[in-house]
Amino acid sequence: MAASPHLALAPFPSPLSPTTSEERVEAALGRALESAGPGATPPRLARALRHAVLSGGGRLRPQLVLVVAAAHGDPRPEVTDACAAAVELIHCASLVHDDMPCFDDAELRRGLPSVHRAFGEAMALLVGDALIVLAFRELGRAAALAPELAGPLLSALTEASGPSGGIVGGQAWELETAAPLEEYHRAKTASLFTAAAALGAIASGGDGGGWSRFGDAVGRAYQAADDVRDAAGSAAALGKPVGRDAALGRPSLVAVRGLDGARARVRELVALARRRVPSACRAEVVDAWIDRVAAALDRV
Repeated sequence: MAASPHLALAPFPSPLSPTTSEERVEAALGRALESAGPGATPPRLARALRHAVLSGGGRLRPQLVLVVAAAHGDPRPEVTDACAAAVELIHCASLVHDDMPCFDDAELRRGLPSVHRAFGEAMALLVGDALIVLAFRELGRAAALAPELAGPLLSALTEASGPSGGIVGGQAWELETAAPLEEYHRAKTASLFTAAAALGAIASGGDGGGWSRFGDAVGRAYQAADDVRDAAGSAAALGKPVGRDAALGRPSLVAVRGLDGARARVRELVALARRRVPSACRAEVVDAWIDRVAAALDRV
């Protein structure tokens, strides 16, 4: 299934390889899933894992890993690719769990039946758990290739995935009676973009901390655009249900600023991301990627 037109970005050509970033990401995800293939894994679980990961998507987070690494010359592409797979597997796990009846009870994801609709609620729970394990297995593979990077890589992904400012915490905010909008957006969405930028920098010898600020701005821009899509988009175009923020009473930039104000905030955050690109890198590589991201987000 093709990615949603609102999320799809033109492939970003790597300066180190004739293959595109899109092809690199899909190849890395395929390798990550090899250990959970039929024969080694119960058949329905193996099929459900592939349904969750290989059914399309914008792949912005793993592309962000690659583009930041490319900005520093991408000296260790095998490490970069493992990090890209890890961050996307965590993202896919979060989508599987988010779609479950205990949260959104979403029927569609990426234009296809969500995992719990296609394989059952119990299997969806196992798929989400398995993807988290596979993500850290990929990070372990990256650390084996570059042992001196093990600590920083592990720290970046665990912080983005956990209960304090990570995606678990972001999901938990939805169970509170009230949630601060900025903190909710940072935890639920921006945290994984922050990790993606940091992982790309760490894998290539750059400053993970400096790039984290860039990733945070990109992630908050993406979530702001997602709030607009949820309020003004269509399920057919997005491949997932819309109107969920209002229906479930969740914090939303549209509820606070209105559609025009939310769209303006998307542009403000993209501009902030541009200002946060560290100077000690090949900035033109990142600028080209931001241009494509901005064009996609501006269509909401």
